[in-house]
Amino acid sequence: MTNTEFSDTDLTRLAARLQRVEDRLAIQDLVQLYGYVMDERDLSGLPQLFTADAELHSEDGVFNAIGLDTITETYGGRYDQLGATYHWANAVITRFDAADPDVAYGLVNGGAEVVRNGETMKVALRYKDTYRRTPEGWRFAIRTMSYAYYIREDEYIEGMKGADRNRCYGDRREADWPAVLHNGELDWLRAYYRQAGDE
Repeated sequence: MTNTEFSDTDLTRLAARLQRVEDRLAIQDLVQLYGYVMDERDLSGLPQLFTADAELHSEDGVFNAIGLDTITETYGGRYDQLGATYHWANAVITRFDAADPDVAYGLVNGGAEVVRNGETMKVALRYKDTYRRTPEGWRFAIRTMSYAYYIREDEYIEGMKGADRNRCYGDRREADWPAVLHNGELDWLRAYYRQAGDE
């Protein structure tokens, strides 16, 4: 058996790669934990998700909460309209800031089944995230949600055929995506095309 000697440079690179893997796993856990906190309506768990100065937005402009206290109030008001909910995240694509190892960005695909104002609704969700490493771990610094549809169960089949698929607020509004169907640009997506190894 041959003994392999590693230089200090090799060890430094290896440690950095291992740290990146651990960071990705921690961010994946954060994204999944969000769904549990939402469904159980545990407002006391929000500091485990968001930084103190976090921002919560929606692409339709309804959500614009700055700071953990305001985010907590926003979710508290939202819960008043909801019955049972089930949120899930399918996957998170993570890219790390080239200049700051404590900042990362994510695209998350997911969905939800909710009872809102007494109506059972299906939701297709995306999140555009900025994550920040804090002394307590990774947290959401900015989270922006968007909808391909937010629609009553009995309206789903016909509703998917039109542009007005966001029916979250009691009226019919244009959905946020796919962007190509709603006059959106794709620079945000193309920024993620580079391979993780290029970071």
